[in-house]
Amino acid sequence: MKGLFATLPIFLVIAGCASQPDDTLPATPVEEATPCLGTTDLPKHLIPYFDEVKDPELLASSLGETDQGKLCQGKVYQAKANTEVPIYRAWNSTNPSSQMGNWWAFYQPSGFISQYRKDYEICYQWSPLDKLVSCRLKAGSKIVVGNGQSASCSEYLTYDKSAVQQVYLDQADSQTLKCDVKSAVFSWQ
Repeated sequence: MKGLFATLPIFLVIAGCASQPDDTLPATPVEEATPCLGTTDLPKHLIPYFDEVKDPELLASSLGETDQGKLCQGKVYQAKANTEVPIYRAWNSTNPSSQMGNWWAFYQPSGFISQYRKDYEICYQWSPLDKLVSCRLKAGSKIVVGNGQSASCSEYLTYDKSAVQQVYLDQADSQTLKCDVKSAVFSWQ
């Protein structure tokens, strides 16, 4: 073996790298974060039933980071006395404790489930959306009204921020009354 290597020429290459800024290339612009969409103001027909209040802790618990769901922006409101505003929540029948979760809407779901998921940033892993509970907010209940933050469901599915308003309740079971539950049924179009 020694003789074989002795007959081969040996080349030694020494290379070095220097990091020099290239002034001939334009700087890549930093992409700004996508702003929140929509408004945190109440729909006009609901304004008489709520007062805007300050509750930084409740607001903070409703807000989420980019691609993590929750709200992108929000305002805290408190239901006035003698008020029973209807709210709606689509939930997961295989997890009965999800019936009174945090995320609600002022309007009953209708139309295509895929559009509802997109509007409210609901990943398929989070819920099959096979049950609907409709309740009324108790007087004095505090809610956060805001617009959806983006949600990354998988490497193949991400929902963008949404202008559709959502309602966040910290403890829905103690802030609601007159609840009615319905089950989803197949309806093909």
